[in-house]
Amino acid sequence: MPGRGTLEKEKLPIFGMVQRGGAIILHLLANVRQATIKPLLLAGVALGSLINTDEYAIYGRLPEWGFGHKTVNHGRGEYARDEDGDGFCEVHVNTMEVRRCGAD
Repeated sequence: MPGRGTLEKEKLPIFGMVQRGGAIILHLLANVRQATIKPLLLAGVALGSLINTDEYAIYGRLPEWGFGHKTVNHGRGEYARDEDGDGFCEVHVNTMEVRRCGAD
């Protein structure tokens, strides 16, 4: 799948977590698997927290692990969603993507 890699290949997978308005946590991963990210999430995110992600299947067990989960579907051109009609897009992953690129 494009955009996914391993330590053995030239495209290293990086897993990032950021609380909106908070600190960022980055991990260089050996692989992109649920078994790899689960302990990082459990150590870095309070159970019951709402996690916003893209639609990648690796995040499919977040509710089973004790987290709330909302997604945006980048594959369909969705990057943010206003779920309650107040004009503010609550569901997005732009906080991580902007921070990752070094912009404010």
